[in-house]
Amino acid sequence: MIELSVNEVANAVRGTITPGSRGESHVVGDCQIDSRKVRPGDLFIAIRGENHDGHDHIAAALAAGAVVAISEVDGEGARIVVTDTVAALGDLAQHVLATHGDVTVLAVTGSSGKTSTKDILGQILESAGSTVWPEGSFNNELGLPLTVLRIDAQTRYLVLEMGARGQGHIAALCTIAPPDIGLVLNVGSAHVGEFGTKERTAIAKGELIEALSVDGTAVLNSDDQYVAAMAARTRAPVRTFGSGTDAAVQVMDVLLDELARPTVTLRIDSEVRTIKLLLHGEHQAINAAAAAAAATAAGVPTSAVFEALAHVHPQSRWRMEVTETADSTTVVNDAYNANPESMTAALRALVAMGRKKTTWAVLGEMRELGDDSILAHDDIGRQAVRLGVDHLIGVGAATRPMVLGAASEGYYGGEAHFSPDIADARDYLSKHVSAGDVVLVKASRAGGLEVLAADVIAGHGGPLDESTGGST
Repeated sequence: MIELSVNEVANAVRGTITPGSRGESHVVGDCQIDSRKVRPGDLFIAIRGENHDGHDHIAAALAAGAVVAISEVDGEGARIVVTDTVAALGDLAQHVLATHGDVTVLAVTGSSGKTSTKDILGQILESAGSTVWPEGSFNNELGLPLTVLRIDAQTRYLVLEMGARGQGHIAALCTIAPPDIGLVLNVGSAHVGEFGTKERTAIAKGELIEALSVDGTAVLNSDDQYVAAMAARTRAPVRTFGSGTDAAVQVMDVLLDELARPTVTLRIDSEVRTIKLLLHGEHQAINAAAAAAAATAAGVPTSAVFEALAHVHPQSRWRMEVTETADSTTVVNDAYNANPESMTAALRALVAMGRKKTTWAVLGEMRELGDDSILAHDDIGRQAVRLGVDHLIGVGAATRPMVLGAASEGYYGGEAHFSPDIADARDYLSKHVSAGDVVLVKASRAGGLEVLAADVIAGHGGPLDESTGGST
């Protein structure tokens, strides 16, 4: 974080410094909302959450060395009192970014693939200059400003992931961090339960494009009709990516190896190269193209983008995290999030990894699908059969239509199994998965299925190489 005095922080958040504070003191560390992470020189912001209230931990934060706490209530110790600490967090991030004008802000949104793409983009940009990008999926009114506040005087690029739970959410995030480059990946079925239709989802995602100035760049997926139509909603120049010859960045060909790592023939404007990505799943090819389009829009030379793409690697936990165990079982932990599009992509990757091996799809609920939930789960079960997955395990009540769909489609011999809970699934997998099989574990985050992936790994001798975690 850029060094700020307590007085400057108070002015930025429109707060009142309490008598126990020293306005001339400086915050020289990071901004924290978890008191357990506070180190000397940090700033602590007390956030009221569903399960915890940060105000209960102000004393602990100050004792750990926080210079000052931003709080909604007066009390002992150094405090800046505001009416809304969440708003104050956003105001502080906005102030820091506005006073550090040399940073190019690239924002990524879409129904799926945001986290993987921002990780690819961050690594490309890091090869060209100091870059900050989010850990995991820090993409809401807390995570985004916390990411902004990680910039320092050397930061050249800032990559932000923007999520939305309703209309106006992305627009609000864009007021905190006005984007120079806006990247929209796709409009899919994720969160259709909140938005109602894909059309309404597109309206929300397009808020990013509407926030661009005439000097910015809109990076749009030409393969997605909803995204391509966003070109009419921006004053900025448009740069496209996709599989068609009209795209500025084109995915021309994709081949997968035995671990579903794609070798991609990619054209960036007039230059064509074939690159092997150290990522898993065919869908990573379009994510790489999207990142390449955004990076070149930010001024990174094409040759540097190609070079960086050959070295990008998975960064965020539980997203196509591949582990080979001591007995040659392959476990794919993709349990961080799930929607129909990402489920399909993961199943395709599973089949590619499972050539001449037995494949298991251990799938949990896809949340936030609204009235489409039953049909969507049914369709995923049927797709598993059509794609050639050998076994399907549905975990949790919402997956019963998935299991029934698979049975109706062709799993007549018990290849589909319904587990009402994680404990049942754990028991079933321990009895039926054999050495050398390939196991995919995927669900929406609330399902907590990452524990099943860990159990399978442990049950098959642990990672092949303990020093690296066995991941590739």
